[in-house]
Formats: sequence, structure tokens, C-alpha cells
Amino acid sequence: MKITREEVEHVAKLAKLNMSEEELARMTGQLDTILLYVAKLDELDTAGVPPTTHAFSISNAFREDEVQKSLSVDEALSNGPHVNEDAFIVPKII
Repeated sequence: MKITREEVEHVAKLAKLNMSEEELARMTGQLDTILLYVAKLDELDTAGVPPTTHAFSISNAFREDEVQKSLSVDEALSNGPHVNEDAFIVPKII
């Protein structure tokens, strides 16, 4: 067993979780299973495996920042229900 009931109870107390005896027993078993599985990964020989941060090798996936044609002020304001000469008019909220 990698984790004890007392350790789970201690962590639950730190997290301010009220757990019943049944929940502590179930959580201890589940955490123990997880820790045993993680420990099994230590058996793998990863000496020749380079460190990896991403599954795909992508560097700078952003497009170039280029100025493109957009709506004129009149075209943009034509879709607003209430406008003045150069802005949308919205209801006061404060």
C-alpha cells in the first residue's frame, strides 16, 4: 500500500473535507490504486527518450500581423439600432 488511511484523513482535514469512515476507506483504496499505477511507470526505460512538451512539433502557429481591409465607420454603424455621428449609443448602466 502506497498511501495510508491516516494520510488520506490528514489531507482531507487540510482540505476541510468531512469524510465518513466509508468514504475514507474508499478514497484510500482508490488513491492507492492510482499511486500503484503511477509507480508502474517508473519501470519503463526512458533513458533514450528526449523531453517532450507537446505531442506535435509546432512553433509559432500565429499568422502574420498584417493590416487588412475592414468595414468603414459608416458600414459598421449601419448595423446599430442607435448611433450618433461616429459611435454606437448604448443604455447607461451605472
